[in-house]
Amino acid sequence: MARRLLRILLILLLVPPLMATVMGWMVAPSFLHPVRRPLTPDLIREADASFAHVRARREDFLVTAPDGAELRGWKVRPQEPNGSWVLLFHGVADNRVGAIGQSEILLRAGYSVVMMDQRAHGESGGSMATYGWLERNDTRAVVDALAASEHPAHIFALGESMGAGIALQSAGVDPRIEAVVAEAPFASLREASYDYAGLQEYALLGKTLFAPGAWMMLYRGGKLAGFPAAGVSPENAVAARKFPVLLICDEADTTLPCRHAKRIYAAARGPKSLWMVPGAFHTAALGFAPEEFRRRVLDFFHNPSPSP
Repeated sequence: MARRLLRILLILLLVPPLMATVMGWMVAPSFLHPVRRPLTPDLIREADASFAHVRARREDFLVTAPDGAELRGWKVRPQEPNGSWVLLFHGVADNRVGAIGQSEILLRAGYSVVMMDQRAHGESGGSMATYGWLERNDTRAVVDALAASEHPAHIFALGESMGAGIALQSAGVDPRIEAVVAEAPFASLREASYDYAGLQEYALLGKTLFAPGAWMMLYRGGKLAGFPAAGVSPENAVAARKFPVLLICDEADTTLPCRHAKRIYAAARGPKSLWMVPGAFHTAALGFAPEEFRRRVLDFFHNPSPSP
C-alpha cells in the first residue's frame, strides 16, 4: 500500500512538470509571432474621426530599423502644439490604433504624438516580436527620425502591456526619452512566463509545478529568435538609468498582475510613482477612471521630476 501511494505521489509530482515542458516547447514559436491586427480602412476611419474631433492632423511616418525592417506609423499634431512629443506604444497583437484613447488626451493638451506599429505588428515589418530586445533599437531609429524632422522640445513615452515594457526598455538605453508612463508592464519575460505557465490565473503554479514549461518556452524561443529571451527585462532597464516613471497597475489584472509593476517600482532609480486602479482589468485604467487617468498622465508629463 505504501509503495502504491508513493508511486501515485511521484506521478502527481512528475507528470505536471513534464507536460508543462512539452507545452513550453510547443508554444515557444507562438509568442514570437503574435497574431497581426491589420490596419483596416474601418480602423483608419475611426482614428481619423478621433483626430478630427480634437482638431489634430496626421501624416504617415516611415522609419527603417537598424536591421532593415520597415516601421510604419503616424505623426499626429494638435492644432496648437506645445513643442513636446509623446511616443505611444501599443500592446501585443494590436496596432497603432490601440492607443487612440491615450492620443486624444495628449492631443487635447497640446502634445504631438507618434503612433507606430511595433515590429511584427500591424503594417510594420520584422519577422518576429522580441518584446524590447530589438524594439529598443527600433525606438532609437524612430527618435532619430523625429529629432531630425521636428526638433522636439521634449520626448516622452506612454505604453501599455507589451508596449509599456518596450517603452521602459527604450528609455533605459536612450536618454532622449525623458519620462515614461507604463500601464500593466511586465517586469521581465521570465516573470511574465510564469503567469502564462499558470494559465494567467495561478502564478504560484507557474513558478512551481509548471515552471519547467516557462523555462522551456523562453529557452526555445530565445534559440529560435537568436536573442536571450530571459534577458528581456524592463525591471533591469529602470535600474540601469535614472528616469522618471509613472507606473499604472490594474488591480483586477490577471494577465500581468500588479506584482510586475511593483517589482519595476522597487527597482527604479529615478523619480517614480505607482497608481493602482481598483477594479480595472488588463490595460483598462482609462476606461475605469478616465478623469484620473487624464489628470495623472498630464500632471506627470508637465512635471515628471518634482522637487522632493
